[in-house]
Amino acid sequence: MRGPSIDWGIILLNPGDLMGDNPHGHKFIDETFYFVEGDGIMIIDDKEYPAPAGSVFLCETEEMHNLRNDSDKPIKIIF
Repeated sequence: MRGPSIDWGIILLNPGDLMGDNPHGHKFIDETFYFVEGDGIMIIDDKEYPAPAGSVFLCETEEMHNLRNDSDKPIKIIF
């Protein structure tokens, strides 16, 4: 779902996948990422954070972010 001030959905990443080739940010929205299944890596402003299932991250306006699956199983993230 997307609108002028909201953006949410489900991200599925297979082993070895990145959400995008490069980190990105948003001018007008914050994003919250909830790791539902699997163990991933949350990247915010070039810092990497372990993201096991149950983790929650907030990316504020204009923070550059990306997601990576370094595990051997798929991961599911709600944002």
